[in-house]
Amino acid sequence: MKQIEVVAAIIRKDDLIFATQRGYGDFKDWWEFPGGKMEAGETPEEALKREIREELSTEINVDEFLCTVEYDYPAFHLTMHCYLCSLLKEALHLNEHEAARWLKPEDLDSMDWLPADKVVVKKYLCTV
Repeated sequence: MKQIEVVAAIIRKDDLIFATQRGYGDFKDWWEFPGGKMEAGETPEEALKREIREELSTEINVDEFLCTVEYDYPAFHLTMHCYLCSLLKEALHLNEHEAARWLKPEDLDSMDWLPADKVVVKKYLCTV
């Protein structure tokens, strides 16, 4: 089975969490935490900062490791390293996603999350 290793940012602002809606691919319209594939030689933190610059045209601080999720999708195995992050610049621009929302923790369960991101939501809610 194909193996994919990615990073994801759980961006926090006050008591809100940033969620993005995919605008492409097999999982179009599902919600996820922004991030993406690591490139050769990158640390997870470097990859996350690069991915957020590319996807959202903003800068983040990688504050704290939250978890690593291992998930088997039908076509690949996903390893996703998830970090709690904060914005260094307030402005965000959606370069790849079709929508985004700032959510209160109690509203996180109401979204149609990708399966691996649903695991992250559960782990995050255990920390708040």
